Amino acid sequence: MSKSQASNRLPRPSRRAFLKTSTTAIGLAGGLSLRRGAHAAGDDTLKVGLIGCGGRGSGAAVNIMNAGPEVKLVAMADLFEDKVKGSRERLKKIKPDQVQVDDDHCFTDFDGYKSVLASDIDVVLIAAASCFHPQMLTAAIEAGKHVFCEKPHALDVPGIRVAKAAVEAAKKKNLSLVSGLCWRYDPGVRATMEQIAEGAIGDLQSVQELYITSPYCVNKRNPEWNEMQYQMRNWYHFNWTSGDQTAQQLIHSIDKGSWVLGDVPPVSAWGMGGRAATFEPRFGDLFDHHAVVFEYPNGVLMHAYCRDQYGCYNETSDKFVGTKGRCNLLKNRIEGENSWRYKGPKRSMYDAEQKALVDSIRQGKPINNGNYMIVSSMLAILAQMVCYTGRKITWEEAMKSNYQVVPDTISWDMEPPVKPGKDGMYPCPIPGITKLS
Repeated sequence: MSKSQASNRLPRPSRRAFLKTSTTAIGLAGGLSLRRGAHAAGDDTLKVGLIGCGGRGSGAAVNIMNAGPEVKLVAMADLFEDKVKGSRERLKKIKPDQVQVDDDHCFTDFDGYKSVLASDIDVVLIAAASCFHPQMLTAAIEAGKHVFCEKPHALDVPGIRVAKAAVEAAKKKNLSLVSGLCWRYDPGVRATMEQIAEGAIGDLQSVQELYITSPYCVNKRNPEWNEMQYQMRNWYHFNWTSGDQTAQQLIHSIDKGSWVLGDVPPVSAWGMGGRAATFEPRFGDLFDHHAVVFEYPNGVLMHAYCRDQYGCYNETSDKFVGTKGRCNLLKNRIEGENSWRYKGPKRSMYDAEQKALVDSIRQGKPINNGNYMIVSSMLAILAQMVCYTGRKITWEEAMKSNYQVVPDTISWDMEPPVKPGKDGMYPCPIPGITKLS
């Protein structure tokens, strides 16, 4: 290898760096013990609040209660009353002794999350519509709560700035902040990534990320709903509430690609996308396919693909090629000069991330996933930018932009940023025509 080639190579993360940035022993072989009196409550009880009572939020509540019988759910909030009550009923059946949410601690509407944060809780789970994540994360840290925040952590550049400030505030307050980028807590994935950090596949040459599947389900329009209520009931299908599928689905894949690349931002990205199959009004204003190429400082490319169409081939995978071999990350397998396969214990990554959060609080050793949660959320935003515009955009240009999709204020009486035309269809971006602010 020439001296110029060597100087242009992006160093792979060292094992020490991997262990440091992957945040701490998460108890893959049984977990850390819980210690009495390690938090403000003064006993073993850890009180939890839930913001966002859909499937992911309710699931996260079960996961954190799986960390131990002393973990109690005591407050809940959602935009919709039926969501709160339905979730509480389901959770009570699963964890009857740990769900202790009375009627006075079931909150609704846009300010309901503030009431959860004002309750006597130690930790809050944020899994609301993604457009609210930056403001809720900020409020939670300001209230002095430990936080689990689902991905994505922002949908636009102003939101990234808000989330980044919250990350720094959490560090100063010694509060734990765990991200919903859950693959970072999967035992097999972690073990495989550690093998790569130790040089098992040599110098990384290329990364391929696939998240190709079917569209999310849709709630049928109720004649009694106004347009805002309909969109909030179907927030996965609107860019201003979800960030499109680059932020909802592909983010998990590009997060793993970023991880193997050392969580160093790319130099630039370009991509293509649009609608090819999902033309019905029920699919909102989202694209049904995205293809993005991220270019890194050493010339390594991360190719990332996302598709949401019915009747097509599906695959979710992460494949890395190096000078000494190749890795299929989700199969926990390396082939080449140093062939290897994970044979350790299997454990739910959703349970593991919540166990890590609980243990960090108990032991007074805060976790902060802030670096990768900001980088990966911004990767998803950049992916959307390049697919919507058809432009090649540098990381620096994207970070300096004022690209904004989430309104400054959101209320039931506002006009949604996107509305259906006379044919019922929602307009979506057009590459080559759509511009960024």
